[in-house]
Amino acid sequence: MSQDLLRDPAPHGGAVPRSAPGGTAPPGRPLRLLTFSTLYPSAARPSHGVFVENRLRHLVAGGEAEATVLAPVPWFPSRSPRFGDWARHAAAPRAEERHGLAVHHPRYAVIPRFGMSVAPFLLYRAAARALSRLVSEGLSFDAIDAHYLYPDGVAAVWLGRRFGKPVVITARGSDTSLLPRHAIPRRLIQQVAIKGSDALIAVSAGLAEGLHELGAPPEKVTVLRNGVDLRAFQPQDRAAARAELGLGEGRVLLSVGLLIERKGHHHIIPALRDLPGHTLLIAGEGPDRAALLALAAECGVAERVRMVGPQPHGRLPTFYSAADALVLASSREGWANVLLESMACGTPVVASPAWGSREAVSSPAAGLVIDTVTPDAIAEGVRRLLSAPPSREATRAYAERFGWDETTAGQLSLFRRVLARGVPGRAGA
Repeated sequence: MSQDLLRDPAPHGGAVPRSAPGGTAPPGRPLRLLTFSTLYPSAARPSHGVFVENRLRHLVAGGEAEATVLAPVPWFPSRSPRFGDWARHAAAPRAEERHGLAVHHPRYAVIPRFGMSVAPFLLYRAAARALSRLVSEGLSFDAIDAHYLYPDGVAAVWLGRRFGKPVVITARGSDTSLLPRHAIPRRLIQQVAIKGSDALIAVSAGLAEGLHELGAPPEKVTVLRNGVDLRAFQPQDRAAARAELGLGEGRVLLSVGLLIERKGHHHIIPALRDLPGHTLLIAGEGPDRAALLALAAECGVAERVRMVGPQPHGRLPTFYSAADALVLASSREGWANVLLESMACGTPVVASPAWGSREAVSSPAAGLVIDTVTPDAIAEGVRRLLSAPPSREATRAYAERFGWDETTAGQLSLFRRVLARGVPGRAGA
């Protein structure tokens, strides 16, 4: 079975003709990209994969690139709220426009128990059908801009072969650190996504090292960190923000992220036992909500833990501005966008030593990185930071180093180099 799993399902010379590989976009015409990822927002899940959307929005804003988004979602037959995320998948529109970008959400099958092994094939088949239809309707693109190595990156390489286009894949974290622990995903990541792509982007230097350990040649990997929208994320009056959120006196901590084990909320809640007078706000949704509330009660801190649910991206600056510190306790991150967002709002951070943290938090003005993620270490980090916190002005000034301009220029340069090679660097699986 393992050899079958590595076989390329993309037809060579199939119904969709393969265009001549390589070649730059004609002078005066923007680069035309097909952005491909299951990590992309929809009207039904507006915060899902918003970091992919944000980078793309800034890339096309300068007028040197255009993009059409192919963002498949799992098929599910019911929109009933009792089915949670599955119902939200079902509610995603087949096509929509977001921030001026055309976004298509074809459905792909997900098979319980065997989903991890066969996901790239099912994703590819659905995406190929949808893309063939879009091409027949007149869509033209120069390259595929894919996000996440597995299953998205694997499927993207097969799409590139079928449609004769180069593929650039952005690795983002657990696709490099966690998924390769499983045999079939590891082989497909190495033999298809890494070998078959024309270039790889890592959102941090630590993540780039992870790609090298998986066999990616150094010359194939470009580090392009995420940025922060400095206009959307700005400091608000702290007293006004706290009044708006109904917060009283005392220190306020904030944790933002899915309510899942990897995000480490379960380490922050017990830390409150050693942080009297501190209130913790947790913004996010996920399957661990009930368990986290039970943990807060068990630790005797339930009255100081507020679960505020998922928040629209535009609402987050109020929460960042109300907090004395953001606490990131994730066990794995490629580059945690919440760190930059918090700092852009003038709020320093206490961050876990996940990939990208020490690159994002490299000055006392930004906050600090703890060496290990335990309740004791978090409590000590919070005490140390808030005993002599940086000024909000200093934290904001530090964040201003992380705008999107450098990342956008890096993307444009990379895609142009890939298109100018003439012969794609994809290797057979």
